[in-house]
Amino acid sequence: MIFEHYKLPANLEKNIESILYFKGFTPDHSIERIVPTGHVFVVFELDNIPRNTFDNETLKPLKTFSKVWVSGTHRNFISISAHQHSEMLAIQFKPAGAFPFLHCPLQELNDKVVSAKEVFGKEVMELREKVFVAENPQAKFNLVSNWLENRFDNKKQAPEYLLAFIERLQKEAVSNLNKIIDSYPATQKQLIDHFKKYVGLTPKYYHRILRFNEILKIINKKERLSWTDVAYSCDYSDQSHFIKEFSLFSGFNPQEFLKMEFTKERTNFFPMDRKG
Repeated sequence: MIFEHYKLPANLEKNIESILYFKGFTPDHSIERIVPTGHVFVVFELDNIPRNTFDNETLKPLKTFSKVWVSGTHRNFISISAHQHSEMLAIQFKPAGAFPFLHCPLQELNDKVVSAKEVFGKEVMELREKVFVAENPQAKFNLVSNWLENRFDNKKQAPEYLLAFIERLQKEAVSNLNKIIDSYPATQKQLIDHFKKYVGLTPKYYHRILRFNEILKIINKKERLSWTDVAYSCDYSDQSHFIKEFSLFSGFNPQEFLKMEFTKERTNFFPMDRKG
């Protein structure tokens, strides 16, 4: 299997989390659950295999996507197809990083997976064909990087004080939330409006997603767990509150999660059928 990360140029690092390419992926399942992270993705399919989203309860197909699609900021988990011998390239934007490239308020894409043509027009389909035939990963990366540089609109860049606010949410203790919100150099209504435009969520909901992802990291690092200790360390009011939040974002209660051995999986992708 080929799995490569693009070394981002300085002018994209502020807005892009990563650009990755993989080929020859052979999963032991056909459907996987993705839990929310607060990011927006643009995904290029390079194997001519259509992908599906599925109903989270019945796992019946909902929509089919091919070539290129955009996955907006999701508030809850989604179910997608996984295929043998996959080849894909994915752009992961930083929180508040996508707007200068997509040119539309991020809240319009909340909880949606849409054809990239709806967002970027036919140019992205022309780009996909060039990426598809490019000879090697670096050539594919260069095409996508050049396209992103041309798409970038500096006038749509998030304000520095919003980026600083998001960084504080990511780094400081969860118990500091109200203190961080009070420090924002605008009204709370403006803060919420800024978040919806640039991130897609409200600041408090985004913070809940951050806290959930911190729990996943804790689970992956520890062999023995006390759910009470985890709930306390992540500032949940009690264990029942913690279990409710964990189930909302993952679709499993914590004990089910451990029983299914998801701690051995990629942090945000979890197999649902293990059939391949």
